[in-house]
Amino acid sequence: MQIKDLQANQGKCDITADVIDKGDIREFQKFGKPGRVCSAKIKDESGQSSLTLWNEQIEQVEAGDKVKITNGWCSEFQGELQLSTGKFGNMEIEKGAGSAPSDSAAPAEAPAPEAAAPAEAPAPEAAAPEPKPEDSVDVTEEKVE
Repeated sequence: MQIKDLQANQGKCDITADVIDKGDIREFQKFGKPGRVCSAKIKDESGQSSLTLWNEQIEQVEAGDKVKITNGWCSEFQGELQLSTGKFGNMEIEKGAGSAPSDSAAPAEAPAPEAAAPAEAPAPEAAAPEPKPEDSVDVTEEKVE
């Protein structure tokens, strides 16, 4: 099935699409229980649609990912079709496999060296005091003799 084939109030939707954008997270209360919802834009070769992400799904999906919705539900809100997993559907995510893998991969790679740099800085400072290496040399000499 493709995005162009979606219809309002349709179940059993099986679609694979690229996530091109992820909106803001909104929090709500329903029956006294907190919840979160977020809208994402998805596309395939036939068109674009909105994908509704609920609670834990929000952290699982990023722009640039490819999602496969199995047994999903398509609804309509304010004249726009919205796809979701619904009660019985399933979503599989392939990280960075979408149309914008370089956009999602670049930010993920950039923090790693920055995070590594502070970790490396304390190590030379800890090794910088001369008495500690001399002490370890003395210990090594004792073991050798």
